[in-house]
Parts: sequence; structure tokens; C-alpha cells
Amino acid sequence: MKQPMIASDQVLRVSSVIVATGVVIVGLKETQDIFAPLVLAIVVGVIVAPLSDRLKRLGVPAGISALSVLISFFMIGAALVFLIEPYITAAIDELPSIRYELQKLMFEYRGLIQGIGEMNEEMKAALGADAEATAEQIESLPSLTDAMWLAPALFAQLLVFLGALFFFLLTRKSIYSWLSARLGSGAETHLFLERFFAAEATVSRYFAAVSTVNAGLGLAVGGALMAYGLPGAVVWGVAAGLLNFVLYLGPAAIAAALLLAGIVNFDGLASFGPMAIYLACNMTEAQFVTPALVGKHVQLNPFLLFVALVFWLWLWGPIGGIVAIPVTLIFLRLFDILGDSSSPPAKPAVRAA
Repeated sequence: MKQPMIASDQVLRVSSVIVATGVVIVGLKETQDIFAPLVLAIVVGVIVAPLSDRLKRLGVPAGISALSVLISFFMIGAALVFLIEPYITAAIDELPSIRYELQKLMFEYRGLIQGIGEMNEEMKAALGADAEATAEQIESLPSLTDAMWLAPALFAQLLVFLGALFFFLLTRKSIYSWLSARLGSGAETHLFLERFFAAEATVSRYFAAVSTVNAGLGLAVGGALMAYGLPGAVVWGVAAGLLNFVLYLGPAAIAAALLLAGIVNFDGLASFGPMAIYLACNMTEAQFVTPALVGKHVQLNPFLLFVALVFWLWLWGPIGGIVAIPVTLIFLRLFDILGDSSSPPAKPAVRAA
């Protein structure tokens, strides 16, 4: 009689875990306005923790060091906004010419899509076949009123992010100690505490290495596009470096955007030049630079990376894409799936080409 009861208990436990996991996922999805910036703040706090510790060792009080990190983030964000704002405004002003160039491209290559009448009509309708349709599409763009409605929500998320980042940096060691005591007892408490700090070191060094590589990629892309004559090459370089943090999808988005920019600014085969330049730089980074610099010690399964990225993108959108890999690394290190916690961390060897 004991065997059926044990099997029944195991089924009940598995079912409870599945139901609880589903409830947690649905809850995180529905409350993303709160938990997405909160988790992002924890990830950023883990990344910059060594900087905060260095300031403390120099005699800077904990509160001042945490506040210094927040001010640094604010200054960097303000500088980026100041840099890209003129180019974004110019891009919005050029939307009618972009539609015109796309229509022109479709007209020049209409022979390639003959016999696909319905698709051709749908594409015409999407691109705006006449001035009235174009005007309607322009009017459908987000207005100042829409931005004003979104502003309070974005401001609230920013406050959640900044507040959580400040208090996490201020109390993270006590948080690690509390969690370790709940996850284990006796010697296990110390083991989990070590793993928390090992996970912190893994993610921090991972991002330091990746940031160096992505900065080099941005400089290379920006310089090459400037030499090619593409307007706004500096912003394209910054975008290439930033979006390269989002594996797979980031490079794909930049490649598609550069194809569109090439169509608008150049004619003939030269239109494909900006995208070809970026793909060449990205493939060099992905196949040679990243494996050589940050792919020596931690080899993560590409399928695991892709599944994690898709899940977090579905869960929280762009913020999910940013936290996907760090959260995965934290859990793998916390449960010692990556092996010896003393091994030097590095970036996964798989990158998007």
C-alpha cells in the first residue's frame, strides 16, 4: 500500500510545482510595470556591485557610494538622450521620404513580384499608395498627447528602478545573508552565501567584458559608416553597441534598420552597403573577438540562451531582453550548474552573426 501512496504524493508535488510556476509567471506578466524595473534594478546592482565595494574600501560611506552610482547612471542616460535626440527628430521628419523610397523600390523591382497580386496590393496599402493614405499614416503616429499619457507610467517605472537600485546596493549583503539562511541551514548557509557572491562576480565580469567588446563594435561600425558617408553614423555606432547586449534580436534589428537607411540615402547596390558593413563587423565580433576575450571559461548552450531570451522577451518585452542572460547566469551559478564557483566568469561563446 505504501508504493501507490508514495507515487500519489510525488504526482501531487509535481502538480503543485507546475501550478505554482504558472501562477508566478502569470503574476509577473500582469505586474510587469512593477517587477520589470525591479528585476532590472537588481541586475544592474549586481553588475555595478564591485564599483560600489571599491568606493566603500576607499572610505566612502555606503549611502554615498550607492548615490554616486545612481548619479552616474543618470548622467550617462542624459548624455545618450542629448546625443541621439537630433537624429531621432530628423528621422521622424524624413518618414514621408522613407515611404517614397520604399514605393520607388517596389516599383523598380515589381517584375520580381508579378503573379503575387494579393501580396502586392497589401504591400501597396501598407506603404500608402497615395497622398491621402500617407497623411493618414503620419497622423497615426504617436502624438504629444499619447506621450503625455505614457509619461506618468514611465516616470513611475523609473522611480521604482532608481529606488530599488539604491536600496539594493545599500543592503545587498544583508539580503544575501537572509536568503542564504532561508535556502539552507548550517554549512549550507555559508555555501549559498558563497554562491551568491560567485553569481555576482560572474555577472559583473561578464558585463564588463561584454561592454568592452560592444564598445569596440560600436566604434568600428560608427567609423566604417562615417567613412561610407551614411548620415548619423555616430548614432548608428551607439545603437549597434547598445543593441548588441540583446543576443540575436539586437543585431537583426540593427541590420534591418541599416538596410532601410541605405535605401533612403543611396541608390542601386550602394543601398546595401551600410547593412553589409554592419554584418561584417558583427560577424568578426561574434566569431573571433568574443570567443577570444570572453568565451574561454563559461560555455552556455545556444539553445538555452535562445529559450531564455524568447521567454523573457515575451514576459517583459525590451526589459526582459536585457535581463534574460544575467538572470540565467545568476541561477546557473547559484545552483552551481556552471561548475566550480572559483572559475573565472566569461560571456557565452555564442553570439548572433
